[in-house]
Amino acid sequence: MPTHVFDTMGTTVSIRSAGPAPSGEVLREVEEAFAGFDRRFSLYRDDSELSRVARGELALHHAGSILRDTYAAAMTWSHSTAGAFTPHRPDGVLDLSGLVKADAIAAAGRILDAGGAPSWMLNAGGDILVRGAVDGMPWRLGIVDPDARGTLLCTVALDGARRALATSGTAERGEHVWRRPAAAADSRSYRQVSVIADDIVTADVLATALLAGGPERCDDLLDRFDVDVLLVDDRGDVTASPGFRSAAGLILA
Repeated sequence: MPTHVFDTMGTTVSIRSAGPAPSGEVLREVEEAFAGFDRRFSLYRDDSELSRVARGELALHHAGSILRDTYAAAMTWSHSTAGAFTPHRPDGVLDLSGLVKADAIAAAGRILDAGGAPSWMLNAGGDILVRGAVDGMPWRLGIVDPDARGTLLCTVALDGARRALATSGTAERGEHVWRRPAAAADSRSYRQVSVIADDIVTADVLATALLAGGPERCDDLLDRFDVDVLLVDDRGDVTASPGFRSAAGLILA
């Protein structure tokens, strides 16, 4: 299966093709799309527009329309998740990384579609968007066990409208998500959340929101958004929505 791999935005991106591979020009456009997001939004680049905002050199209302629109979208997600997802760090720094990687994946997917690639899987650091099928069968993706990174909890099939899978957790990157304070000292928290959705932005944002909001926010978020989830809590208990169990072909608690 043809595979194209490159590093960008602090992660590795791979594109696997189950049919004719995208042309070199299309792959260059995909790489440039990710690079453009990195140049604008990375807080690890001193010359990015967002870094200038974070340092106070550029007022947000004077920033370019793309940055302002992305911030507006992030705030819409923040309001719709009651703050479980937020573009603001605890120290007040504006950080749009929770949204822009998914935006970049979505943009890359549009480029692949426009370039005529019939069946592909785009994986950016574990957040995945697919198109088409593999030999007539849905793309099947693995969910890593946070307690044993070399093994899988299960595999899931992405079929029909369900084209996106995102996972957020602490096993690989540590505590990188700003969590809401627990309501009680013995409250559980999630170690890993995987979300299947129709689009990668919804999957990625809600994986972050569920990890941050924890079990106290889970039912509310799942009632309001059409997604399927696999949840691993800090006790090692694994639960899944009915749709996720169906996609995985497994019976989970």
